[in-house]
Amino acid sequence: MESWNHQLREKLQQIRNKTGNVPKIAILGIGSELNGDDAAGVLVVRQLIDRLHSLSSCSPNRCIFDCGTVPENFTGVLRQFMPDYVLLIDAGSFDETPGAIMFAEFEDTDDMSFSTHSLPPSVFANFLIQEIGCQLNLMLIQAANVEFCHPMDPAVTSSVEAITEILAGLLSEF
Repeated sequence: MESWNHQLREKLQQIRNKTGNVPKIAILGIGSELNGDDAAGVLVVRQLIDRLHSLSSCSPNRCIFDCGTVPENFTGVLRQFMPDYVLLIDAGSFDETPGAIMFAEFEDTDDMSFSTHSLPPSVFANFLIQEIGCQLNLMLIQAANVEFCHPMDPAVTSSVEAITEILAGLLSEF
């Protein structure tokens, strides 16, 4: 199986080939920094914004959002931006070692555990696809502990840093 960064690169290239344009990309970090490893998604987007040295989280071809635990609050700005592609980044439980990364279709996550969200990510993803007509994937980071005030697992922290580095490089290409 291809690694997540190759799958993502291929997906973005397919959109570029189909439309003839640079794809408009929205990246949404989901989670709570008060709940240990559940902070992984929001930390990726915060570090990504810092890494890209952006004064704003949006440019003509990309928007990056720290959604906290309520990504559904960002549907209005997503409708305005009208991305071709949305990447949701979150911590989850999919029976792997802490820090493992899964790049998934939203339909494949219905049986997974997401502890701090008001809506399951698959419901939110389906809504975005119907409303915006975008393509969408979930990037999940296997959590070790999502208890209140628990520190992040070192393996999860390492994955956050690796994802940030790879996404920063990829976004500079698109």
